[in-house]
Amino acid sequence: MTDANKVIDLMGTKIRLYFKGYQAEKCLTEASAMLRHYEHIFSANREQSQLSALKTKAAREPVAVDPDLYELIKVGRAHSLEPNSFLNIAIGPLIKLWRIGFKEARIPSKEEISQALERLNPANIVLDDEKNSVFFAKEGLEIDLGAIAKGYFSDKIMDFFKEKEPHSAMIDIGGNLLVYGESPKKSLDWDVGIQHPFLPRGHSVAKIKIRNQSVVTSGIYERTFEHNGNKYHHIFDSHSGYPADNNVASLTIISDKSLDCDIYTTKLFGLEPRKILVEVNKIEGMEAIVITVDGQLAITDKLKDKITIASQT
Repeated sequence: MTDANKVIDLMGTKIRLYFKGYQAEKCLTEASAMLRHYEHIFSANREQSQLSALKTKAAREPVAVDPDLYELIKVGRAHSLEPNSFLNIAIGPLIKLWRIGFKEARIPSKEEISQALERLNPANIVLDDEKNSVFFAKEGLEIDLGAIAKGYFSDKIMDFFKEKEPHSAMIDIGGNLLVYGESPKKSLDWDVGIQHPFLPRGHSVAKIKIRNQSVVTSGIYERTFEHNGNKYHHIFDSHSGYPADNNVASLTIISDKSLDCDIYTTKLFGLEPRKILVEVNKIEGMEAIVITVDGQLAITDKLKDKITIASQT
């Protein structure tokens, strides 16, 4: 039994893989190939990807896509259509309009935002389960899976790892963390730091202990754009067309599946902090950490024995 680590620059981020078990290096090589395959299919920034092809073809006729892409679109669409959901996989036109996180970032005019809002209805994504096809019932639709794709990939890679019966394994896609088995410290608990939303990357506001779980954080600090002294972040309200304007600086979700973490960090982000905790407390096996814009930290009920708040000097 051996252990191996691998770091890949892919999907615009760093991906860290860890595997302890038999043929560890071979497993990481195969996992890397899987991730490159997913990028080829899912990338919104590659014109040759299947996701990008939907922009030009799906408004004319149904387009058959890879089963994995179809599955994620179907899951994302369902959660996007739920009442009060902040997740919207049809938000592509708004993302492209603001370009936050890119050098072309700008504040669109009210007219541009109004026009984009007319093209954000996820109900206009029409799916055919028999053919794995996607059709856009309205011109100008654009699917953006950026809020949930990393969690989906993480779960797929971990499923592959588990087939190899590892002693332990980890995948970290740009901060989306999923662990299995014993930690490198030979403990069943993995210690995970929660990024402080107002300090440079690497500064933790708290540490939590997890077992065979995923941790995902969404925050207004991740990608920003400043204009005339005002700061705009990348988490958009698809009803207003502007970045979310509530009291939440970051939302961390802990759950067994990384996709669930991805979904709920976005889906609940538009709620006020107390309401987020109420909603997560209803979900079996899920916990949350909310940090407000004024620096207050709140957690769900069952997390109290698993969290250590960092002392800030």
